[in-house]
Amino acid sequence: MEYFKYLKVLLYIFLPMLILNVFVSLLYYFSIIPTSGICYFKLGMIALSMLVGGIYIGSKTTKKGWLEGLKVGLEVIVLFFIIGYLAFDSGIGIKTLLYYFILLMSSMLGSMIGINYKKAQS
Repeated sequence: MEYFKYLKVLLYIFLPMLILNVFVSLLYYFSIIPTSGICYFKLGMIALSMLVGGIYIGSKTTKKGWLEGLKVGLEVIVLFFIIGYLAFDSGIGIKTLLYYFILLMSSMLGSMIGINYKKAQS
């Protein structure tokens, strides 16, 4: 049953990512956001989705929320890396490592927020 918890958190990550991607695409289509700023919106969108997934996994754990966020973050990063490497043959550069680091920190921060929110409720 432990695996279903991590599959469900992937749903909490990819569903907001899909919804926010449609929203950003519409903003870009109607020229509300400039071409130069689209990469920052995409980074913020994915980081926000990782934060939501981290909050969910943090609310389901009892201790060491940062470790659960690290697990989820690494799971998503490995998935992104495999898709990026196999589909697009992208290499690893300093920008890619920084991007993955931001996503990992976002997931860890979300899980710490989730576990502290749960403790404050009880």
